[in-house]
Amino acid sequence: MHKHFNGTWVEKELFIETGKLARQANSAVFMQYGDTTVLVAVVASDEEKEDIDFLPLFVDYREKSYAAGKIPGGFFKREGRPSTPETLTSRLIDRPIRPLFPDDYRRETQVYPNVLSYETETSCDILALNASSLALMISDVPFQGPIGAVRICHDGSRFIINPSLEVTEESILEIILAGTETEITMVEGTGKEASEELVLQALEEGHKEIRNIIAIQKDFAEGITRPEMDYKKEEPDKELFDKIREQAVPEILNCQGIADKMEYSRKINGILENLQETLEENYPEQEGRIKNYFQEVEKEVVRNYIAKNHIRPDGRKFDEIRPISCEVGLLPRAHGSSVFTRGQTQALATLTLGASSDAQRTDELEGEGTKRFMLHYNFPSFSVGEVSFPRGPGRREIGHGNLAENALDPILPDMDKFPYTIRIVSEILESNGSSSMASVCSGCLALMDGGVPISSPVAGIAMGLIKEGDDYFILSDIQGLEDHLGDMDFKIAGTENGITAIQMDIKIKGLPLEIMEKALHQANKGRKHILDKMEQTLDRPRHSISEYAPMIKVLTINPQKIGDVIGPGGKIIRKIIEETGATIDIQDDGSVYIYGENKESVAQAVEQIEDLTFQVEVGQVYTGKVVRMEKYGVFVEIRGGKSGLVHISEMDFRHVKSPEEICKLGDSMEVKVIGIDNQNRIKLSRKAAISDKNK
Repeated sequence: MHKHFNGTWVEKELFIETGKLARQANSAVFMQYGDTTVLVAVVASDEEKEDIDFLPLFVDYREKSYAAGKIPGGFFKREGRPSTPETLTSRLIDRPIRPLFPDDYRRETQVYPNVLSYETETSCDILALNASSLALMISDVPFQGPIGAVRICHDGSRFIINPSLEVTEESILEIILAGTETEITMVEGTGKEASEELVLQALEEGHKEIRNIIAIQKDFAEGITRPEMDYKKEEPDKELFDKIREQAVPEILNCQGIADKMEYSRKINGILENLQETLEENYPEQEGRIKNYFQEVEKEVVRNYIAKNHIRPDGRKFDEIRPISCEVGLLPRAHGSSVFTRGQTQALATLTLGASSDAQRTDELEGEGTKRFMLHYNFPSFSVGEVSFPRGPGRREIGHGNLAENALDPILPDMDKFPYTIRIVSEILESNGSSSMASVCSGCLALMDGGVPISSPVAGIAMGLIKEGDDYFILSDIQGLEDHLGDMDFKIAGTENGITAIQMDIKIKGLPLEIMEKALHQANKGRKHILDKMEQTLDRPRHSISEYAPMIKVLTINPQKIGDVIGPGGKIIRKIIEETGATIDIQDDGSVYIYGENKESVAQAVEQIEDLTFQVEVGQVYTGKVVRMEKYGVFVEIRGGKSGLVHISEMDFRHVKSPEEICKLGDSMEVKVIGIDNQNRIKLSRKAAISDKNK
């Protein structure tokens, strides 16, 4: 069915169309907002995915270079594997729509948002998320939406909905918010030490606008009918479920209070194995169903245990943080290192400082650029006691690293104060919940250990939720079991003064602002507790960087002299690099960054560049060398091959018959520049330099 819509949303033209493009997909939506357009196609397989206990949903968001009128850079002139921003946006779309599918839906489903046209005044990710919701709504896939999404920023004086890229970069708070008409389903944001109150106001203001885009989606979907998908709905076996509950509940209850993750897992797995052996005769080939029912019973027992006893499975109170230990300077050759351990989650962070040329080059729809701060997160299988085939970072690793990177970025010094490229690598050595927030803490300690002059320490905490009807319980510093069986994973990172990064995912259909408000304030208390533990180990950055970090010197030269330093075809700068071993980066504004492995290397490069760019100034006093002697005076080389004449009358206050009375060839002499003629001949005076010195 072909249908289109013309209207406005947040003071900008919005166009929606379906039935014209990608007609063999289960559904497709073309959405244009300003000059940014996306096409979202939804496809579901015809067969059920057997023997799995999860939703096989895959979101594959892509940005094509032609959308911004560009040809891809590099050797291969076509798009390849998803970029980091594309991967992060795929996660951004996946997270709020995943909880809105039925629990027993098992068909492989792909949501494919494709950016076809792009302008910097409109965010691709927000448009793609809204178009994905609408495409799922009008498909035969059993999606229980719609949801809406907005980006909301605060510029220091007011909130702005769906701002331009320029406004977003200058904002003190940026939040991407998704939700239903009544509740919030996903939050992702960054702040420059934003208060909890400002974040809550942003959520409230953003949710108002979400209702408007949901109303547009509903109006568009009205009248578009598709046969409801006849997917295989799982018929519950009440008799089997009751038998499992009867046998398992007492044994699972006995496991509550075990704080050690591995011990708890062994006992739970032992209970499941015994159940499967006991029930195998009467329920052959039902291992998968028995496992699923057992997990449902475990979830029920754990949640009821928390609700009834007001105590958590490992014995903690709702707002209690697990034991914390910190260590810095662990690795002698790293530029900075730390280990942060919280309960059974442990992160090793290493800091590496590099030259500005080490910054990551980016080529995105917004344009080319560089990124001077990177945080890379690794999650090896041994961290959870498992054997797995080693592979590159997946979507989860990229997402967790990006969250920790966003949390630490606001506290870093500007390039003009600390002209280094900064890389942190977080190696998760042990995991039992909230390893991304452990990466924030260990990364911050590594920065301080490496002497990076951060503005304030940052810590992170993950908050959980158990919600049963109108009753709910907010849990601070959740462990893996509480994340797996709970309803919320709400990560908040920040300083003593405010929030720097925030991310919320839920497994239920939405959360009211009341719960989020309480979670934020409870997280504030927990964050300050963690900061206190970190500061007991290292309360401020070290006074100097590591002896193994590159030395650096920053010069400012006249931009017109840049060519003198580079030379024809780069000949001169290459010669300096070869002779000194230094790395040299020259910016268009005349800033010159000189990096070297030692002070001598940097000093030699500085001297050569200063020689090349040296400009003689009238009135300045210099120390030079006598390079030529005549009857009428001497020539003194000041610097960089530039020399001038000290006339015999300017050599002393008394009458001088011959220059030999004052100096000889090769002597050092202080001289003052008293003039430069039209032919750039420099006039010097020893007498004037002496006079200035005696004042």
